[in-house]
Amino acid sequence: MHTKFHSFFSKKTIGLAFSFFLLAAGFLYSIDETSTEDIDIEALRDWVNTKRQVTVKELGGNLSISGEVRTEMQVTSEKRNGIKQRGANGAVSGVPSKTYDIEVNLLLDYRTDRTWATAKIEFDDNAGAISGDFSGIALERAFLGFRMINKDTFTVDLEFGRRNFGYTFDSRIEFGSFMDGIMFKYDHAFDKAGDFYFHGGPFLIDERDDHYGYVGEFGLLNILNTGLYSKYSLINWNTKNFTEKDQIKQRFYRFTNSQGILGYKFQPAWLGRMITIYTAFLYNHAAHRLELASDKKANMAGYGGFSVGEIRKKGDWSFDINYQVVGAQSIPEFDVSGIGHGNAAKVGFYSDRTRARGDSTTRETAVGETNYKGFAMQLLYLATNNITIFQSWQQSINLNDNIGPFIRYKQYELELIYAF
Repeated sequence: MHTKFHSFFSKKTIGLAFSFFLLAAGFLYSIDETSTEDIDIEALRDWVNTKRQVTVKELGGNLSISGEVRTEMQVTSEKRNGIKQRGANGAVSGVPSKTYDIEVNLLLDYRTDRTWATAKIEFDDNAGAISGDFSGIALERAFLGFRMINKDTFTVDLEFGRRNFGYTFDSRIEFGSFMDGIMFKYDHAFDKAGDFYFHGGPFLIDERDDHYGYVGEFGLLNILNTGLYSKYSLINWNTKNFTEKDQIKQRFYRFTNSQGILGYKFQPAWLGRMITIYTAFLYNHAAHRLELASDKKANMAGYGGFSVGEIRKKGDWSFDINYQVVGAQSIPEFDVSGIGHGNAAKVGFYSDRTRARGDSTTRETAVGETNYKGFAMQLLYLATNNITIFQSWQQSINLNDNIGPFIRYKQYELELIYAF
């Protein structure tokens, strides 16, 4: 049974399946997905944009300028085998237990009837007269697109450039890295069956190694007008064979991940707020049994939770809680979007430094951002039509006690966000 299963999910079969998804894109539809916080902030920004928009009429399109100013505090506790890692007398010097950040996000969007371009520039600096810095600048999003087909019930788009994977693909535990590549989008709405979608395409992993990957997600939303939805995604990082001396890199990229999501949206009359219940399962088809992973594949992960409410006007609030279980070899450590370990010492799972650098780790020293179980909560409150108070709590411990040092991680975050 195991041999047949492994054969079915061979790299060749997965590649053929992905090609089929592209050919079947005529039956698919999608909406962009982000984290719970970003979804709510995007909803608020959409409302603000209806009040303030700069229009470039002479160019035949609309230019909208929006942004956020954020000030945030994080309080983090991390213990490794019972030893404090952060703050005064912590084992890792120079890593505080309390951090303060000042952040500005500038968003530019330009759209004509059939073309568009969008950019998000982030300025994220540490606070403090001495500890503060002025170099935290990142191009978080920059892509252009055009509509190839525009029909009443379906559209076909192509987009080129950069985005966070989580901007388009849905997950609470993966898609934490950036996609520089080409996005094919097919959206198709059916009156009764629901809304089908497919989004996917190739992306660059590392130009120095001539290394590329591919990703795709399809699903069915609001099935039979019930609020039920289902999604399936596939992302392949395991597309290049490295030499014997680069076995750390071979393990570092040995991930071909399938993820399935099932959720249900509804609004009970007694509450008057939207409720979403969701669960997901993830499997890494490319994992090998390793002594490093306690002689197991440790290639499965999942999460489940629910959210209540949306923020659109003064007085609105939203709350989300989910429980996550992530195996040691289920997700690339650079692509984890879930809780993680904190990892103040920046030790990788396969190497003693992150990003596959340094010497190989052992079962006793491997850390990375996987091999954890824990829960995360987020609470947002719209104090005014522009100011949001964001709070989060997350904590985790080792999933498998036989892998790496035992880490107990906790973090509380408070943010004040002004959206304009």
